[in-house]
Amino acid sequence: MTSEESRPADAKQRQRAAQRAADPAGGPLTTDQGVVVDHTDDALTVGERGPTLMEDFHFREKITRFDHERIPERVVHARGAGAYGYFEPYRSCAEFTRAAFLQDPSVRTPVFVRFSTVQGPRGSADTVRDVRGFATKFYTSEGNYDLVANNFPIFFIQDGIKFPDFVHALKPEPHNEIPTGASAHDTLWDFVALQPETLHAIFWLMSDRAIPRSYRMMQGFGVHTFRFVDAAGRGTFVKFHWKPRLGVHSLVWDEAQETMGRDPDFNRRDLWDAIASGDYPEWELGVQLVPTEDEHAFDFDLLDPTKIIPEEQVPVRPIGRMVLDRNPDNFFAETEQIAFHTANVVPGIDFTNDPLLQARNFSYLDTQLIRLGGPNFAQIPVNRPVVEVRNNQRDGYHQSLIHSGASYSPNSLSGGCPAVGGGDPRVFAHLQERVDGHKIRKRSPSFDDHYSQPAMFWHSMADWEKKHMIDAFRFELGKVGTRQVREGVVAQLARVDHELATAVARGIGVAEPERRSDTPEPVRSPALSFENNLGDGSIRSRQVAVLVADGVDAAQVDGVREILGIGGAVVEELAAYDGTVRDTEGGERPVTRALPTVASVLYDAVLVPGGPDSALAIAADDAAVRFLRGAFRHGKPIAGLGAGAGVLGSMELGGVRVAGGGNGEGVVLDQGVVTDAGTGPPGEEFGRAFTEAIAAHRYRGRSAIND
Repeated sequence: MTSEESRPADAKQRQRAAQRAADPAGGPLTTDQGVVVDHTDDALTVGERGPTLMEDFHFREKITRFDHERIPERVVHARGAGAYGYFEPYRSCAEFTRAAFLQDPSVRTPVFVRFSTVQGPRGSADTVRDVRGFATKFYTSEGNYDLVANNFPIFFIQDGIKFPDFVHALKPEPHNEIPTGASAHDTLWDFVALQPETLHAIFWLMSDRAIPRSYRMMQGFGVHTFRFVDAAGRGTFVKFHWKPRLGVHSLVWDEAQETMGRDPDFNRRDLWDAIASGDYPEWELGVQLVPTEDEHAFDFDLLDPTKIIPEEQVPVRPIGRMVLDRNPDNFFAETEQIAFHTANVVPGIDFTNDPLLQARNFSYLDTQLIRLGGPNFAQIPVNRPVVEVRNNQRDGYHQSLIHSGASYSPNSLSGGCPAVGGGDPRVFAHLQERVDGHKIRKRSPSFDDHYSQPAMFWHSMADWEKKHMIDAFRFELGKVGTRQVREGVVAQLARVDHELATAVARGIGVAEPERRSDTPEPVRSPALSFENNLGDGSIRSRQVAVLVADGVDAAQVDGVREILGIGGAVVEELAAYDGTVRDTEGGERPVTRALPTVASVLYDAVLVPGGPDSALAIAADDAAVRFLRGAFRHGKPIAGLGAGAGVLGSMELGGVRVAGGGNGEGVVLDQGVVTDAGTGPPGEEFGRAFTEAIAAHRYRGRSAIND
């Protein structure tokens, strides 16, 4: 959100990209065949006003290429944002996997990560209530490994044969293609009422996990149970976890909806700007490891993708970190054309018999064949492994390699090449296991419990999280037009928790359910609550708005900039108009943005500095007051210095105590509102209090936050 003038790294990156686009080969503009073109503004015509001639090959090529620029968007995860980076392990993981990229802490493995929403098309907004994709391609020394994750650790269905049904129910209604990028409609909730296996994921969807503040503040989960395989061929069950260094933070629903209008690209812009400015996002990769002999040691099936292993039962073991440090040069060529596949594994990582995973191993490849025009999509640069590829797969659409020699195996005409690996230690070998059984269409009874884990999620939430979930259920079901669907969902909720179901029923106008005797006993997993995932306590890359007007106290603004800059926060000065404002030193301060173009939902904190004239102007500006009240309502840190503290005091923000009135009390911190009525530059105590308030992200205790 910082302007290009204050983001030199971003400006340089844009300049380099523009240069490459204008002159990618260091020469003049040419056709696709390399013919130099000296004019591209007018087509060849008969005279100045005559018909266009089809012999103008440059015109025909340019228009044809334009006509075919678009490729089919993904059926799900269509809207995305991506970045390059690297992964490095903390130590060798040889005790449980032979995967080469998990062995040497001194070796950095390049990665590309694509974040995405699920339901909406490419043109939908970022901040909808939805699952978020978190797919990582590791370009390892043994080939590409794709960890295709979501920001929920579980899925909506247990068997892949139900995936078309679920997605059809989730997508816009077939008769009117409404709603876009939203789950609040009849078909989804009808599916939920009839398929209780969806409930666990639905509880995550109704939580604030579904509206992340930033991709950089979002967890990722591999969803399925995979296997690690060591050098001796021994297997260990594994679940993958990405944990952001900045902590797990969300928007609140009212804020998310306003952000859709103010900046529908909020999350993708946030990721791009952070990387461009050098605030490289970082995640820690952790694993939950389960020995083979403990496969049946839980009260749920380890292969059920609608279940988690509570971290209190199997702790997450950190094994490495990932840093994203480079933005793509071309969205289409990289972020849009990257192709992930759950079956892209390397030696040391293998599959289990999870029925949803088996289906995804087919579906991902099948989808890319039509979306990217044929079987050669792995030759697209962003999909290409860093190791040499040698096989007999030839020809097809978009083949970019020129092969020679025999295209079959075994052969003698090409010296037997390419030959199978034989004794090469890099050879992939599936874990050997015995599988017996009759061919049947029947799910294991161990997959039958659909209520215990949604109940655990519910009981693990803090009170404010529970209120947000009730509000979310009421909002979503309030959009459902069919009464029987509303009643069906409430009946399912009653099997999870009576108080929850009753609260939802009251909000959507259906009969309150009777108390059931078979609801699960309250079990808690503290790791599921936001309150236990706040990160490292830093303010790095947090966006802080400073409201300024003519007569603003220059020393106070500069002092706050210095204090927050040390912590890595991004400070922007907002005024009623673009341009500059005069400060108390007689200087002209550049305005980052005009207040009418932004809103408090785009920032993490706000400051009103001193200067009597500036403070009076801000107190009289409806846009500035609305900005402050919005920040307060959403629980965000607010600060006031000098006369700015008086502005906050005059607003009577929920009875919060502020400094002022000549009482000499110094810095006051109350419910995330930090004030100091002094007229000098901000002191160490104020800086520490404001920094700690920003690190806390939100103050949930304010009565107005849930309005």
